[in-house]
Amino acid sequence: APPPSRVFAELDPAPAPAPAPTPTPEGRGGVPALPGREVHVSGSAELSAPPDRARVSLRLGSRKEAAAEARSSVSRRLQYIAHSARQRGVPEENMTVTEDFSRVENTYQMEAEVCIIFSDFGQMQNVCNLLIEKLGTSVTINPPHFYHTPEAIDTLRRHVCVTAVGNTRRKAQEVCRLFGQALGKPLLIKEEETKEWGGHIDNHLSQSADSLTLQERIQNATAYASCRVFAVFEIKGKENRRNKLL
Repeated sequence: APPPSRVFAELDPAPAPAPAPTPTPEGRGGVPALPGREVHVSGSAELSAPPDRARVSLRLGSRKEAAAEARSSVSRRLQYIAHSARQRGVPEENMTVTEDFSRVENTYQMEAEVCIIFSDFGQMQNVCNLLIEKLGTSVTINPPHFYHTPEAIDTLRRHVCVTAVGNTRRKAQEVCRLFGQALGKPLLIKEEETKEWGGHIDNHLSQSADSLTLQERIQNATAYASCRVFAVFEIKGKENRRNKLL
């Protein structure tokens, strides 16, 4: 549940008594409209969102005297990695393979890197555990990099703003009940301040320390956002039910 809002409220004074009706040219009496009463309230909210993506990088290589042997050794492991990932539900478009072939002295060296994007972290652990078990030291699996997609950050921004408005309205209702009034419709809702911190957007250069656990990495990549709003609500009048003791 979001933390309670920090509220500052002000009730406008009741309008002065209306003047006596004044005759119009047509002989009809008219009463000027009374200015409405308002309650001014400030409220805030703070929310967090865990990362929704993880990128895992796998490295493998081979160094042989014959070029075909070096290529074949790496190719077989690449096929096994891709096949294992697809069998466990990883879409083909979420896998990227980069290869580098070079000559070192009198040998041929073939190196490859596989980057896999996961949206299911349980699926990620299953795939990595299998590859470690089957390929052993012939493949190096780097720690996962957790991050947020732009859509996840946009969702967090919307939710924290809506929550701040909801908190502000509830506090306005509390203020009105304190004075035996009923809250009316909103007349103004203005966003005063928003803040964001923590978390990682999709950034290849953002890496965590190797010593962190999986949960610590997720916590470090968690994004936070806060929002403060100012609102003006109409005061409709006396409450119909009995006032409660506060």
